[in-house]
Amino acid sequence: MERLDNGSAVPARLCGGYVALGNFDGFHLGHQAVVARATGQARAAGAAALVATFDPHPMRYFRPDTPWFRLTTLDQRERLFGAAGADAMVVFGFDAALAGLSAEAFVAEQLVGRLGVAGVVTGEDFTFGKDRGGDTALLHALGERHGFAVATVAPVALDGQAVSSTRIRQALKGGDPRAAARLLTRPYMIEGVVRHGDKIGRTLGYPTANIELGTYLRPAYGIYAVRGKLADGRMLDGAANLGVRPSFDPPRELLEPYFFDFSGDLYGQVIEVELVDFIRPEATFAGLDALKAQMAADCARARLLLAC
Repeated sequence: MERLDNGSAVPARLCGGYVALGNFDGFHLGHQAVVARATGQARAAGAAALVATFDPHPMRYFRPDTPWFRLTTLDQRERLFGAAGADAMVVFGFDAALAGLSAEAFVAEQLVGRLGVAGVVTGEDFTFGKDRGGDTALLHALGERHGFAVATVAPVALDGQAVSSTRIRQALKGGDPRAAARLLTRPYMIEGVVRHGDKIGRTLGYPTANIELGTYLRPAYGIYAVRGKLADGRMLDGAANLGVRPSFDPPRELLEPYFFDFSGDLYGQVIEVELVDFIRPEATFAGLDALKAQMAADCARARLLLAC
């Protein structure tokens, strides 16, 4: 699995491939169907399979004050695309130059001139180019002009509704990570570097691995049953606070997983935390004894939920 950023030279072995084109934030069931079509076509033709994504998300470029909404980082998408069979991830850096390209210029310069594509696969609602001037009908026409195949994939439905990143965000903000996991085909995961904190959890007997939320969507604040994947591949069960810790001052927005039956130094390590189930909203407590009692109850509940 290779990663090609803006300006990266494209190896000859990756030219003339089939490209799944879209944002693919979250890489949910619908995105997986688009990538599966592209990788299937590539394998049948003996060509490379590529997945192209945009970073930052165009909405972040055009509306920089938009609240954080990303479901995945580029690193996570790279791993997910590779597991789905892609040979490379192409990252189109979304800046003023790219935003100013017409749909025709984007196809001619990026897809044809740079990648030499043999085929492009998108979702049916894909738009591209300056002012979103290109749609799948135009992409088909440009494919005929430049000599590459174009395929579109219909939305994937689950429970009678199309699977979308919007549905996933709504589920997470509503405190329903299990619903989000069904749409994603895996638990929602937040990845980050474990930072030093104020060590309050350690003094209470619940040492936590503090992770900043960065550009991720903010799920419902509260206590979650979680699983953590360490840098060495180990998986650990635990409970986590996600939010601003209203019992402490000053408030600081963090994901703070406490892993059961674990002792070790995680500082500086990159870990990935799966939100498995929502236990309760954040709350304030009259004192440390009440907080410790609630933390014990939360951990007991998390163990039960993770055993299901």
